Amino acid sequence: MTHQDTLDRIDHYLDDHLEEFIAGLARLCAQPSVSTQNVGITECAQLVAEMLREHGYQAELLPSAGFPIVYGEGAGRGDKTLLFYLHYDVQPAEPLELWESPPFTLTRRGDNLYARGVADDKGHIITRLAGLAAVRHALGELPCRVKFIIEGEEEMGSPSMASFIEGHQEMLAADGCVWEFGGVNYDGAPIQVLGMRGICYVELVAKTANQDAHSGLGGSIFPNAAWRLVWALNTLKDQDERILIPGFYDAVQPPTPYDLELLARLPDDAEKTKEMYGLKGFLKGMAGVELRRAAVFEPTCTICGLDSGYQGPGSKTVLPAEARAKVDFRLIPNQSPDDILAKLRAHLDAQGFGDIEIVYHGGTRPARTDPNHPFVQLTNETAAEVYGQEMVVSPLSGGSGPNYPFVHTLRLPVVATGVGYPGGRVHAPNEHIRLHDFIQGIRHTARIVEAFGRM
Repeated sequence: MTHQDTLDRIDHYLDDHLEEFIAGLARLCAQPSVSTQNVGITECAQLVAEMLREHGYQAELLPSAGFPIVYGEGAGRGDKTLLFYLHYDVQPAEPLELWESPPFTLTRRGDNLYARGVADDKGHIITRLAGLAAVRHALGELPCRVKFIIEGEEEMGSPSMASFIEGHQEMLAADGCVWEFGGVNYDGAPIQVLGMRGICYVELVAKTANQDAHSGLGGSIFPNAAWRLVWALNTLKDQDERILIPGFYDAVQPPTPYDLELLARLPDDAEKTKEMYGLKGFLKGMAGVELRRAAVFEPTCTICGLDSGYQGPGSKTVLPAEARAKVDFRLIPNQSPDDILAKLRAHLDAQGFGDIEIVYHGGTRPARTDPNHPFVQLTNETAAEVYGQEMVVSPLSGGSGPNYPFVHTLRLPVVATGVGYPGGRVHAPNEHIRLHDFIQGIRHTARIVEAFGRM
């Protein structure tokens, strides 16, 4: 059987079993698994393990410092091992009233499939299982050993992943890793993301009294927690977007000339991004390569949420006793969340805000894969076969994830492929994937596995 015969058999199998894969996706999306609310987590982990076993893999639930991790493994004829990292938890579905169909019922409208988690990340779980099933059918067996690590805390920042990997290095040993996301850009070209920024997520809390007070009683004589917090926040960043924490930029690793070359090759999606988000422009008027560089190679300090006092309709003359702000710092190589957390504490103390409490909600370190690694080249070449156009390669993502222990502890090259597209409303109401992207993601996954076996 020729190589082309193998690929044809893979595609025919996918065509014949597509409805089964969609049914499997519906089954998985029907099980809520909201990690931040601890809703359905154990039940979903058990379901994922059951689905792995149904596909012929050994699977078990392993304890972590937090929610259970699903580990799966299957033998292949080769001596190389491919590791799939995925997650079974999803974002909350709220606000429910903005959904056009029940969030935990897979609903097909036209060529779109809607459900919470269908894109992030349950669609990718099914994509991997489907692609592997097609390869096994075409070859009679898998061409390599495969392993799965599927966690339930990714939407919370994966707080248990680093320690879990540290303690299970032999079990997770592999030669390459396929990450939990991927997809196409606005033009339908497949996207390869070779790194992720890190994150340090904190909550700043100001408390000035044991209860709220009448603003007429205390407005001129009581300390106001909301003002206290606003003044503290104002010391973190100036109006030119420069973060003011001393030493914040010390470990920052600037992009290499090759990084800038890769950024220059990326399509210019600025106008489409502005249209999608209703923006008049970008910070400091940035455009072109400067905009793309800043989007991934500059660390950030973002106020993600503010809460204090009365938030209901009409007026209530109240002086708040407590104020809270959720803040995330996106980090680039070689920053670390522990270092930033310590510098934030020292900065607030030096500015006279020693009373501001810092609640640490977790963090991850940034990490990157060498764009010239043979596994990266294999992934990019097989993508061109599936999509009919070259993969768009980004050296770093603006988002964050637990890739640091995969890259630096397990020492794996990490690649991306998948079912997402820019309009998929990930984390928002009416999250969805397009059926064509689902099929192409399966086909690409299958070709990665088949080619990896021959590598």
